[in-house]
Amino acid sequence: MKLGLISSAWQGTPIGTARGIELTREIGFDTIDVFADPLEITPQERKLIRKTCAACDLPVVATVCCALGIADFNKPVRDFHTQRAKQYLDFCCELDGRNLLLVVGEYIWQREVILPADQWKWAVEHVRELAVHADGLGLEIAIEIEPFHLSIVNSIAKMAEFLNDVGHPRAKANIDISHLALVKDGPEQIAKLRGRIAHVHLSDCNGKVHGDLPPGRGTVDFPPYLQALADAGFDGAVSIELEYSPEPGKIVEWVREAYTSSDRLMRAAGLRT
Repeated sequence: MKLGLISSAWQGTPIGTARGIELTREIGFDTIDVFADPLEITPQERKLIRKTCAACDLPVVATVCCALGIADFNKPVRDFHTQRAKQYLDFCCELDGRNLLLVVGEYIWQREVILPADQWKWAVEHVRELAVHADGLGLEIAIEIEPFHLSIVNSIAKMAEFLNDVGHPRAKANIDISHLALVKDGPEQIAKLRGRIAHVHLSDCNGKVHGDLPPGRGTVDFPPYLQALADAGFDGAVSIELEYSPEPGKIVEWVREAYTSSDRLMRAAGLRT
């Protein structure tokens, strides 16, 4: 497995785009995931990301998209979020990446008013549309399991059901280990997604609420999850997610700590290649 970093770690800190990419490589990461909205960044910024990653020999694995309106009850809203996600896929292709990390959002109004079955159906339909677009680009969709009560996909069981309903081989799962710990999905559950895991996130938490902490600062027992991923045949990129540092001025130390602890975990398990 490779060890990567999501570039959102540098957002809101004194570290700019190019320097963040350079530091990612200097600290020791193998890969990077790009957190940047193609509807917001300039052509110059896109070129800067592409050229700096190439100069640093730092492969891009994913572009990261939160498409929270993909199951909205208004069709124009769903269509907008789908078209926006397609631009993320195009951006990923431009960066020679592998997948779109996709967050599909939550049920609205506490699953009242709008039928949950309809919101699920809309999410399925639009993710299938995105998977078709990804297929044309030679990419995959990596749908993130979110740990929140109203998240549409918030457990391994829900992920398996969602992927079955989407029914497209380009639609796969992203496993965030701390999210599994928060929803009490043990490592043994990962086997249910064998062959359908496109990407992995690594971060810690206090066992009660979402944290995105450097591994070792919380309560997550990582080794059994890492071993379960290997047993399930996963051999891709494990990306550290750090959002947001409580001390932006010390972000380099924060990222370096996360790298060191994650590298130690993966090497102890014999998984860092």
